[in-house]
Amino acid sequence: MPRFYRNTQKMTKLSLAPFQGITDSVFRNVFAKHFNGIDKYYTPFFTAIQKDNSKNLRGEEIDPQHNDINILTPQILSNDAKETIRFAAHCKLLGYKEINLNMGCPFPRVANKRRGCGMMTEPDKTIAMLKDIINNIDIDFSIKCRLGYKDNDEIYNFIETFNILPFSEIILHPRTGKQLYGGTADIDSFARAASMIGKPLIYNGDIFSIEYYENLRERLPDTESFMLGRGILVNPFLAEDISGKTKNEKNRNTRLHSFMISLYLERMKHSGGSPKVIGRMKELWSYLMYSFEEPQTVWRKIKKVTHTEEYEDAVEEVFNNNKLIL
Repeated sequence: MPRFYRNTQKMTKLSLAPFQGITDSVFRNVFAKHFNGIDKYYTPFFTAIQKDNSKNLRGEEIDPQHNDINILTPQILSNDAKETIRFAAHCKLLGYKEINLNMGCPFPRVANKRRGCGMMTEPDKTIAMLKDIINNIDIDFSIKCRLGYKDNDEIYNFIETFNILPFSEIILHPRTGKQLYGGTADIDSFARAASMIGKPLIYNGDIFSIEYYENLRERLPDTESFMLGRGILVNPFLAEDISGKTKNEKNRNTRLHSFMISLYLERMKHSGGSPKVIGRMKELWSYLMYSFEEPQTVWRKIKKVTHTEEYEDAVEEVFNNNKLIL
């Protein structure tokens, strides 16, 4: 039975982690119509904001007509203060309340350029950048980071700065960048860092089940906010189960089927019917397949399709002939 957690009289807050290629504005809007439990969303990161009216800022992803600016925080991947300040000014103009700096992306092609998690290997430069940004923006500023890139103690180079500067929140994934998503999240290291950070702190990492979440609440009793990542792509009901805020009581197979159809149709609408939508849907299915009793059977069915008609037939066959285990 889902539980509704409270901590020091405050309700747990749940956010949805950003995924490039998956959790865009179309996904977020369709998801919110079909599922409850998410209190806050983040855009997949923006890059190359080289002028005030950069082309990258003119699409649906950040347009207030396609997004709820009250629960959405735009994210930027940058190691340049001026670029981030430019991004903040644009978001402020659109009505957003906060921006988020991605200091957590672990992929080598990003980190090797001292972006994402790679910023944590050069604390002096990164701290100077953070100070420059905060001194020149008029919008809330948060960061998403890891314990470090090479070592899990790199974060201690930043804690004094975290506590001095007025960050609105800090999202911490307790792995190093070198780990990517391998191994397990280091909850003990998160707890040690949390005991030293005097800012709103969000836990992010490995929440795939209520059981894992319950364990986190026991081990991190003072943490009130949690970010759901890969777990919610595998199980879109996860936030509902944790919060107890069920959207409706229909059969889960029916609800998930309806969500996947709605997402596909909305993507087709926004793309003008482009067959590239199939690739976008496959990215989600690479996680969602684990919602079924025989995930590899599901994946083989979805992976081989190349045309829209094939995709539509494959989805119907998956939901009609495969057991959902959520």
